[in-house]
Amino acid sequence: MDSETEEEPGTDGASPLQIDLARRILQRLRDGGATVGARVSAPELARSFGVSRSPVSAALDLLVARGVLEPMETRGIQVAQDLAAIDPEAVLPTSPHEALYRQMMRERARGELPQEVSEAELMPRYNLPRGAVRKLLLRFAAEGLAQRLPGHGWRFAESIEGEDAFRESYEFRMVVECAGLRAPGFHADPAQLAPIRRAHERVLADSGRSTGADEWFRINSAFHETLAACSGNRFLADAVRQQNNLRRMQESAGYEELPPGRIEQSCHEHMAILDAVEAGDVEWAEALLRQHLRQAADFSLPRR
Repeated sequence: MDSETEEEPGTDGASPLQIDLARRILQRLRDGGATVGARVSAPELARSFGVSRSPVSAALDLLVARGVLEPMETRGIQVAQDLAAIDPEAVLPTSPHEALYRQMMRERARGELPQEVSEAELMPRYNLPRGAVRKLLLRFAAEGLAQRLPGHGWRFAESIEGEDAFRESYEFRMVVECAGLRAPGFHADPAQLAPIRRAHERVLADSGRSTGADEWFRINSAFHETLAACSGNRFLADAVRQQNNLRRMQESAGYEELPPGRIEQSCHEHMAILDAVEAGDVEWAEALLRQHLRQAADFSLPRR
């Protein structure tokens, strides 16, 4: 059968799309600082995520069932509990698609999955129909991590393997991200930076102890990509996003071992950079960012 769709039910009777959307909605509400009683707008979320109202409504129903949201006395849905204290991994099931995506990412990072693969080879490997395999590969392609070859073949992007590649990646990031701060069109939009700051404050509130690898990678990537977006230069922003995608591919196997102390330290470094940016001291922000990336490079270099 070659017709698996996003609406096929997964755990708890919810489809992969509903689970993934519910997770993204919860992350959006947490990062946005939504408090108990805050109204949640399904049309606004549908526009934000670029999907129709139907899957968003189903995702909201899933969050209501989990006690995260609740119906209002009048028509509508509101936040039911303190979102800062919620662990998305504990509240929501991991969709089959997301679990397989992460598995493929880890296996590619470890070299267990070849750089060139075919859909026919992956079908028995993951016990999936061709349609499901193709959707996973298309997700990698959309993130710049794979490209389609003639026929049913696919080639994963070059990974950041080895000490030389790691150093080159961080050197490239220092050049690009620091240049973004000095770009003529740089503008620190408070509306863009506020959710980033709140996400870091949430992590620091418990010293990074309950922050999972995927959650921290998302917050970390959002920080660097948002700063790059403030540059007003789409090419700088795209370059940072692509580096984060490559890092996600290579570091997914080791990120789970990241100690809370390192997460907490990175949070403090990010917050200091945000403070400098919001104070208009771009020169100091650039110095802090360069130091932060240099320290991150030293920590991330492959251990032999």
